[in-house]
Amino acid sequence: MHQVNIEYLARTVMTREVGGVLRAYPDTCVGTDSHTTMVNGLGVLGWGVGGIEAEAAMLGQPVSMLIPRVVGFKLTGSIPAGVTATDVVLTITQQLRAHGVVGKFVEFYGDGVAQVPLANRATIGNMSPEFGSTAAIFPIDDITLDYLRLTGRSDEQVALVEAYTKEQGLWHDPSSEPVFSEYLELDLATVVPSIAGPKRPQDRIELSRAKEQFARDLPVYASETGNGVDEAEEESFPASDSPAVTSRATRLVPVTDTRGNSFELFHGAVAIASITSCTNTSNPSVMMAAGLLAKNAVEKGLTSKPWVKTSTAPGSQVVTGYYEKAGLWPYLDKLGFNLVGYGCTTCIGNSGPLDENVSAAVNEHDLAVVSVLSGNRNFEGRINPDVKMNYLASPPLVIAYALAGTMDFDFESDPLGRDADGKPIFLRDIWPTPDEVQAAIDSSIDRDMFTEDYANVFAGDERWQGLPTPEGSVFEWEDASTYVRKPPYFEGMGLEPEPVTDITGARVLAKLGDSVTTDHISPAGAIKPDSPAGRYLTEHGIERKDFNSYGSRRGNHEVMIRGTFANIRLKNQLLDGVEGGFTYNFVKDAQDTIYDAAQDYAAQGTPSSSWAARSTARARAVTGPPRAPRCWASAPSSPRASSASTARTSSAWASCRCSSPKARTPGRSASTAPRPSTSPASRRSTRARPRGPST
Repeated sequence: MHQVNIEYLARTVMTREVGGVLRAYPDTCVGTDSHTTMVNGLGVLGWGVGGIEAEAAMLGQPVSMLIPRVVGFKLTGSIPAGVTATDVVLTITQQLRAHGVVGKFVEFYGDGVAQVPLANRATIGNMSPEFGSTAAIFPIDDITLDYLRLTGRSDEQVALVEAYTKEQGLWHDPSSEPVFSEYLELDLATVVPSIAGPKRPQDRIELSRAKEQFARDLPVYASETGNGVDEAEEESFPASDSPAVTSRATRLVPVTDTRGNSFELFHGAVAIASITSCTNTSNPSVMMAAGLLAKNAVEKGLTSKPWVKTSTAPGSQVVTGYYEKAGLWPYLDKLGFNLVGYGCTTCIGNSGPLDENVSAAVNEHDLAVVSVLSGNRNFEGRINPDVKMNYLASPPLVIAYALAGTMDFDFESDPLGRDADGKPIFLRDIWPTPDEVQAAIDSSIDRDMFTEDYANVFAGDERWQGLPTPEGSVFEWEDASTYVRKPPYFEGMGLEPEPVTDITGARVLAKLGDSVTTDHISPAGAIKPDSPAGRYLTEHGIERKDFNSYGSRRGNHEVMIRGTFANIRLKNQLLDGVEGGFTYNFVKDAQDTIYDAAQDYAAQGTPSSSWAARSTARARAVTGPPRAPRCWASAPSSPRASSASTARTSSAWASCRCSSPKARTPGRSASTAPRPSTSPASRRSTRARPRGPST
């Protein structure tokens, strides 16, 4: 929907006849998705609201709000060659999240605005929820007008936008320094290729440091691995020595998938690589770069690793059109990046299941596999219940990671493969130049593509036209629907509200840690049958497809939270509080939180439910002596890690018995596997060392 907004629906300046006079006014938009802010790139003030507010707006009610603080974000310089819109947006996301912009507007200005193409502006606007602002709007200028022309808006509409915005002072003047509540600045020339992960969009990592950072983060998700980077840094001398980077991701699990491919899985294996709407698929520069990179890779003989589930889900059919016109679809198909649909897929958790044999191996051996996607959210447990670590990347980097097959990879020094002569092939050898990308855009994208695709946008196909259309002024609710249910909130409510009374006997249902989102409370993707939430649904006769709407349609959020928290009702008595501290994959590993709470019940007798009994038994096993160490102390991004890092007493260090990993790098074929380092730092980094236990 967001791409349809900027390509067709948005007007930038609206008109309405009042008293026989045509009057112009600024275009605004409210939507029921948080990423409605994508339209901010077109100079339209819009943001996401709840369903009730949106319905009220449709019925003519005003949207009331407090006047927000406005953060002026000054852009200078220009984007370097080889840097994508994704790199820019991840840098801005990190900077704004650190500044603190929740409840505020962000407005971009300065000389650098003219260096940001419209598609890049839409990408930045799309990520507004990730850095927390209500909106992140760009001013209107010649680039805005060019995009309106390209996408099929009439000459009259474009002329109106220019005349009105210049008259009203809305036209961008780079020489002007507007007055804002707060100020930030970014020199675009300083932006470097980046990814974000493994669990939050603001956790930006420079691509050149991605392998090293993965090695630091892995112990949080794979308890038996050690942090070789920290150890090498601490033990290297002199300080200027560059330590060998090793993730110690050495567990290798043989797998034969359902297609007959045999390989070894390991911590850090890329299980999912998806070019997914909506953040980047509105952007021809990164989409063309991805297509050209796929072409170059295929021509070099490279293939995606067999354990990677690949897909492409653009935001509109225009993308399909210019891929076909540029002749790039065959190369994407060759690498497995087939078209799976349009709109929300992997990013919202609808990636579909992994190969059943891959899934079984991941769960049986508790492997920390990863996903790489070009979306905007990578929260724990969101992408797929089998995948613990999730990374955001540009579309071409998504393909690059599918070729590499692992996060334990340095694109600068590790080859993606070898050619027929045995010469190594690096990412730089297949990365398209800016001139190649622009030439593909110029030859494949034109105004006719947009006008043709949107000519009958409201007509629909025969299936849409064949849907029964109820008549009448009131919506006909269907009890059998699993998607649209009649809300219970107004049942029995009179015209006059009842007097407010005291609330007594209330207790905390769940106390959540930082960065716990609605994705954790009511996951949008698949819920595995053997997960705590899945077992709860089975025990209560709830079909998993109904789970997302189950609690809300009964006005019972307790049911939603109870299910997702792995049935934390014990003997019909809610826990007084469950403290968050989720380390990975909320749906799959919610028990970690429950074990802590169950300790409080261990001394109160055995609860009646079988789940509670199992949880309490395990809690009793770790009561008294410290819990078996998970080596989380080295990951400051984890709520558990921060507390663990303050508890490094001598007795705590002594309680851990980490084993020394093998020195083999997983998942590499014989032709591409680098030789193990023999440097003193590398040898030292493989020694076993006690680590602090979790608290």
